[in-house]
Amino acid sequence: MVHFVGAGSGAPDLITIRGDRLLRNADIVIYAGSLVNKELLSVCRKDCVLWDSAYMTLEEIAHIYKSNRDKDIVRLHTGDPSIFSAVKEQMDILDREGIAYDCCPGVSSFCGAAASLKAEYTLPSVSQSLIITRAEGRTSVPKGQSIRDYAAHNATMVIFLSAGLSEKVQRELIEGGFEKDVPCAVVYKATWRDEKIIRGTVGELHNMMAENNITKTALIIAGRVLGSDYELSRLYDSSFKTEYRK
Repeated sequence: MVHFVGAGSGAPDLITIRGDRLLRNADIVIYAGSLVNKELLSVCRKDCVLWDSAYMTLEEIAHIYKSNRDKDIVRLHTGDPSIFSAVKEQMDILDREGIAYDCCPGVSSFCGAAASLKAEYTLPSVSQSLIITRAEGRTSVPKGQSIRDYAAHNATMVIFLSAGLSEKVQRELIEGGFEKDVPCAVVYKATWRDEKIIRGTVGELHNMMAENNITKTALIIAGRVLGSDYELSRLYDSSFKTEYRK
């Protein structure tokens, strides 16, 4: 069968135990070579056949699935397969072909970035919502789902696949309602050995990315949760009664 496996955010030891086991047992691994840390492939069997999907079309990937029905195949996606992975179109092909598959979750880069930033995306009195999105580029976004539209909520925003569009991202954040002094951060290759973190404000976003020559493989995080002002959680307040603490 086919196993869709989340490779994690970059560090090889952030793959799940299940994902590691599936990699070790696979007959074939199709991995996203432009994004997945190749150190993960070191656990594969010597006779495992490796395919780099960065050089492949959907039809070519589908051909491997269809011509290897008796094999155990791992489709190794970066982060978690549920976010910006183009996994649904592969599942639909497998459904039509009657090929069994399952999905193994992974640590998304937005989680890895928060860990690297030592940040919490949801803070009382600051933001209770997290918006995960991307800027419109060659692929359009649905009506009402632009960065400008989402910025009106002033919730924490994690912006994928947009490092090469930093000027557009900055403009739409501000036009949508983010003030220029709102803190932001750029995390290049979160949790990788060569990770790089740049901090600044929304008003500085484009310049700080240009100065550091960051145009790909980076997340943009914007929101006042990256600041220092917030209210303490009621959950651990001594005057707050819970089922477990009176």
